[in-house]
Amino acid sequence: MDLDIAYIKELAKLLNKEGLTEIVIEDGDTGISLRKEVIETVVQQAAPPISVCPPTMPAPETPIKCECKASGTPITSPMVGTFYAASSPDAAPFVEVGKTIAKGDTVCIIEAMKLMNEIESEVSGKITEICVKNGEPVEYGQVLMYVE
Repeated sequence: MDLDIAYIKELAKLLNKEGLTEIVIEDGDTGISLRKEVIETVVQQAAPPISVCPPTMPAPETPIKCECKASGTPITSPMVGTFYAASSPDAAPFVEVGKTIAKGDTVCIIEAMKLMNEIESEVSGKITEICVKNGEPVEYGQVLMYVE
């Protein structure tokens, strides 16, 4: 088995990309094990657990407007947090103006309480405007982008 640095780096990328916690490869008496530490939060049962984004929370009657001039269907933030256009600083953004998306496509990430929440589109169409800059804080119900 050839265990050069490039191969190990590719395995580490695979570990992160696929959300794995461990990869073990063995070939005879040669092997490699990559393990990602998983930190779990323990909540004491003094109070009922609080959901970060309760699915029963009603959407605001009217979305919080941004200074966008676009028309179409707004995609709004389902929570308070920080908007990220890509999965990492060096990755390409999930969407750009002019890109066609399908219902269920990930359009951004909202970080809330150190949890990364992928936001999926509930509509199909073309992105006409992105109203939030990468790293900006967003409010619940704030328009993130428009789809036409």
